[in-house]
Amino acid sequence: MAERQILGTAAQHASTEIPVAAPEDRVADVIDALRGRRFDSAAVIAVCTSGRLVGLVTIERLLVAPPDARVLDVSDRQPPVVAPDTDQEHAAWAAIRQGETGLAVVDADGTFRGLIPPQRLLAVLLEEHDEDLARLGGYLRSAATALAASEERVRLRLWHRVPWLLLGLLGALAAAGLIGGFEADLERQVLLAFFIPGVVYMADAVGTQTETLVIRGLSVGVGIRRVVVRELVTGLLVGLLLALLTLPVTVAVWGNVGVSLAVSLALFAACSIATVVAMALPWLFHRLGRDPAFGSGPLATVVQDLLSIAIYLVIARAILG
Repeated sequence: MAERQILGTAAQHASTEIPVAAPEDRVADVIDALRGRRFDSAAVIAVCTSGRLVGLVTIERLLVAPPDARVLDVSDRQPPVVAPDTDQEHAAWAAIRQGETGLAVVDADGTFRGLIPPQRLLAVLLEEHDEDLARLGGYLRSAATALAASEERVRLRLWHRVPWLLLGLLGALAAAGLIGGFEADLERQVLLAFFIPGVVYMADAVGTQTETLVIRGLSVGVGIRRVVVRELVTGLLVGLLLALLTLPVTVAVWGNVGVSLAVSLALFAACSIATVVAMALPWLFHRLGRDPAFGSGPLATVVQDLLSIAIYLVIARAILG
């Protein structure tokens, strides 16, 4: 099978060029019928009646069965099946989890649409694995894309990188303007400026962890709904833990309770919000059909930095007056 023949759904991989037997057929007759014929795969025999699947039997089981036994009696009458529109990766993993060498595709009414043979299941898994690794590495689709990106001309390198760097530059200018708006507060309490890098870094670190988890999940078909609640709770607990650890240390070292309280509250709020941003942006890129690993990271960094600075300085002004 050519590499680019790997498609998207179970139906597109299902083959009807496989052995099919009736429930009442004798094992010996089914084996004899296999001789001299070509199939896409003969690893699994579909047992059907009136076009509906009633069981599957592997060739290994068929060969050791009594010759006079009915094929239905030696078959798996409740084999794992998938709908025609099932995503190819989900279909492949369903077969692997059940230990099956082939996977039947059936309609909602039980009509047999074909069987995904083992070689196609393996091809799907290899293709999806290649794509997942490429996505985690920040590339768009596959290792072929990754190779092309590493060998592309300087003009294309600039085209792929500069827009995101310009976005970061705009974010840096916006951050400078934001800090300038609190110049009077910083002049009254210079100690506040010492903690800006720390608050920003910790929010970025928490957001990066969440973003990595979400992108990995999306790359293997795990939807955002399955992680959103647990990740939100984790972000809140991480922010609370960092705040509780920071408060006594900063009070002991710098002796300013007001600034220490502002830093601690800012860490709690910024880390919690960073978790939300780190989940929302990859999800948005994914819904728009763009690779989340390609642009959500730089954009999330800009958004998180601006929010972290704003949160910290607003809280400091509210506490210190």
